[in-house]
Amino acid sequence: MNTSIMNEFYIIGISVRTTNENNQVAIDIPALWERFMVEGIIDKIPNKIDATIYCLYTDYESDHTKPYTTILGCKVATIENVPDGMVAKHIEGGHYGEINLQGNLLNGLVYNAWTSIWNANLDRKFTTDYEVYAQNNTDMTNAVVDIFISLK
Repeated sequence: MNTSIMNEFYIIGISVRTTNENNQVAIDIPALWERFMVEGIIDKIPNKIDATIYCLYTDYESDHTKPYTTILGCKVATIENVPDGMVAKHIEGGHYGEINLQGNLLNGLVYNAWTSIWNANLDRKFTTDYEVYAQNNTDMTNAVVDIFISLK
């Protein structure tokens, strides 16, 4: 895992409160992705910087074993205009661990990476972690995804 210092930024998108307990996350996050795609949320986000999709994990109650919020959205220039039904989030800058993935999203590429992260001995902050899906990711069997983990 590489480490980077990331700058702060803002996201607007849709959210769900979920938990890894009883594998609830396996229901909630796919449903959030489905809503994001079916409702064309990306086209409804104002002040987008580009069409890169961010999946945030934030507002942790404690750590990854307790409830947290997942937000799907895009980086924006300003959060002054947040549409009804959407949320805005400020992601603070700081130290992040970076994991670069490439492979088949349909075969658990991202979930398997998170399983490794949960089992790793990382000095995590549990503020906001996120995945970045490049705007040119059109082939789900050969996708490129970057995961950023907030570190102390």
